[in-house]
Amino acid sequence: MLSSRGIFVESGIPRSQDLKLSGQILFEKHEAFPKTRDNHSGLCAISAQNNAARSTRELRPSGRNVSGNMTGIGTIINTICIVTGGLVGNFIGKLFDKEQQDALTKTCSVSVLFIAIAGTMEGMLKIENNAVISTRAMLVVLCLALGTAIGELLKIERGLERFGEWLKKKTGNSEDKGFVNAFVTASLTVCIGAMAIIGAIQDGISNNYSTLAIKSVLDFIIIAIMTSSMGKGAAFSAIPILIFEGSITIMAVMIAPFMTELSVSYLSLIGSILIFCVGINLVWNTKLRVANMLPSVVLAVLAAYLPYKF
Repeated sequence: MLSSRGIFVESGIPRSQDLKLSGQILFEKHEAFPKTRDNHSGLCAISAQNNAARSTRELRPSGRNVSGNMTGIGTIINTICIVTGGLVGNFIGKLFDKEQQDALTKTCSVSVLFIAIAGTMEGMLKIENNAVISTRAMLVVLCLALGTAIGELLKIERGLERFGEWLKKKTGNSEDKGFVNAFVTASLTVCIGAMAIIGAIQDGISNNYSTLAIKSVLDFIIIAIMTSSMGKGAAFSAIPILIFEGSITIMAVMIAPFMTELSVSYLSLIGSILIFCVGINLVWNTKLRVANMLPSVVLAVLAAYLPYKF
């Protein structure tokens, strides 16, 4: 029989063995204490993980103002950075001759190309069985072919050029022959891409403008270089970016429930390819009508909901 002190009594066992058994019991109880503390630490860690998970869920689209920031502040920051970049570029442009401005344009163009290549590789390449394989080639071909056909029929680029012509007259830049080209090129560069769309959605749903803040820094540099080399028209790309990102931010609550992880991945892939096309126009002075390819982005998002996975 075991007493409250852990000693066997009235059992007929010799006292020496009795003491030996009681010592073993006390030793086992002593060994149990660290385990209890370890278990307590484990429970604390699990509790912390659960709290972190709840915090993460709160940052996901829920239609609530989670961060307390003003809705649309990311779009405002992006617009201000583009205007500021245009002003800085206009001042810097007077310090460089035509050849130096052309060198700045080429440098900016190469940067755009590599940003686009990185985004495209991330969307098309994956590692499987210790080998790098290419995927989604059919998605790229179908989206670009069908999207460009739709854009050519709608004459999207011509509409953008007309808007640029209207801006040129209204802003007193009728004598600037490169105004429209600078406006269209800069607008496509800053508007096309997953960062603009995803950043605007994050800003509208959870008021998280960190993605648009990073994009704003990149746009400031790009527009400053473009304005110094191509002309004032690049600075007016702030207007379409305000309309584009602002509209997505306003409609984010309605759009977000339909944006799955796969649709965002498809959008990023096709958007990166269109940015690559913009870079080609800048480097080699070609005329790929990238604005007419914009429906490809919409088709890429819709493709994510097909039963067939590319």
